[in-house]
Amino acid sequence: MSDEYDIVIIGAGPAGMSAATAAVAQGASVLLLDEGAGPGGQIYRAVTTTPLTDRAVLGPDYWKGAAIATAFAAAGATYQPGATVWHLDAERRVGFSVDGQARLVQAGQVVMATGAQERPFPVAGWTLPGVLSAGAAQTLLKAQGLAATGRVVLAGCGPLLWLFAAQSVAAGLPPSLILDTTPRSNWGRALPHLPSFLATPYARKGLALMARVRRAVPIVSGVTELAIEGEVHAERVVYRRGIRAPVTVPVDHVLLHQGVTPNLNLPAAAGCALDWNEAQACFQPRTDEWGATSLPGLFLAGDGAGIAGAETAASRGALAGLAAAAALGRLSETARDRLAAPMRARLTRQMRGRAFLDALYRPATAFRRAAEEALACRCEEVTGRMLRETAERLQVSGPNQMKTFLRCGMGPCQGRLCGLTVTEAIAQARGVSPVEVGYYRLRSPVKPLTVAEFASLPNTEEERLAVERG
Repeated sequence: MSDEYDIVIIGAGPAGMSAATAAVAQGASVLLLDEGAGPGGQIYRAVTTTPLTDRAVLGPDYWKGAAIATAFAAAGATYQPGATVWHLDAERRVGFSVDGQARLVQAGQVVMATGAQERPFPVAGWTLPGVLSAGAAQTLLKAQGLAATGRVVLAGCGPLLWLFAAQSVAAGLPPSLILDTTPRSNWGRALPHLPSFLATPYARKGLALMARVRRAVPIVSGVTELAIEGEVHAERVVYRRGIRAPVTVPVDHVLLHQGVTPNLNLPAAAGCALDWNEAQACFQPRTDEWGATSLPGLFLAGDGAGIAGAETAASRGALAGLAAAAALGRLSETARDRLAAPMRARLTRQMRGRAFLDALYRPATAFRRAAEEALACRCEEVTGRMLRETAERLQVSGPNQMKTFLRCGMGPCQGRLCGLTVTEAIAQARGVSPVEVGYYRLRSPVKPLTVAEFASLPNTEEERLAVERG
């Protein structure tokens, strides 16, 4: 591996693989770093190695990732799996570790394709053993061919919830019950966008998928309250619909999901500007039509720049790869625009109908805020009640001030599991929008780094002498 590359790409999902393929085609030297054991990212997890030989289980959309992975492998980029990226700065230095050894590489341009993460779902009992996110359960199905058994309740809202339910049905292990938390009021906001959505292939696919699930699984819609109970593991789910009496359901496993949000930590720590996306109720890095961020030479592609799905991520990745190559002088702006034209046309088709999904599956405000006894910050064991009481009593202005009082965001996850929850709690206490509250101020390292790893970084003679003189 070299110490310098024209372009370093972080993340081997559809965006990262497509960016690498596009950039290598223009003669750029490319290094792609990914934490996974193989290409695919979250959505195409284990697409080259999955033990599921029945292609019907994961569905045809999953297998589209195989073609992207094949094109990436043929491109000839330098690929490093198992790489944990813990540093990126405005000078485009990238720090990462592989097998306990850390190193730095210098990039001419950087494309972050860090993807999405599941939105926190901080209801009472969500940290009990036996409770997983639907995305984690889907990862087990894709990578190991494993699925939860017994009394399994799937709760929440969003396209992934229905997709995973359909995959479980196809695998012969359907959930026992689905508790749909989609707010009924969302339909009023979504209906104006329905004609555009119905003109897309996603509508037909989605309706057919939901029909398969409804034939196989009991569904309770309009759920407005949810809690998980148990002494040492999840034993019961208690839910309520509006003013109706609460209902208790015995469970062995609970799978939670209420959408995904951009993975912010790396771009935010590098210094990229963030914006509040009101439609998706989350922060996302500010980018232009090529994926360029507020910092020169740093690009973002895929769901890390705004949630839009796997096919869109691949198109945005290819555009970012072209733009990064053009910034290096590997092709002219005219050639860049010519090559990008069919990609943009495809992207326009892929984005059609997105507004309908965003409006329909925008999570209920109540489920975006931590329940009184729920752990809002798992790492520091801060409950929803502690957040709200502190915000009101001390007039906390934002997450960074809250961090000084309750240590929220200072644990190993670096705010990934509590960032939005803390922002929402402060916004509620102050009676303002989350955009006025803001997000955590993040710094490197964005992933846990041992002293041994840090010490393994190569030192220059000048650095060694500086330490000896000290």
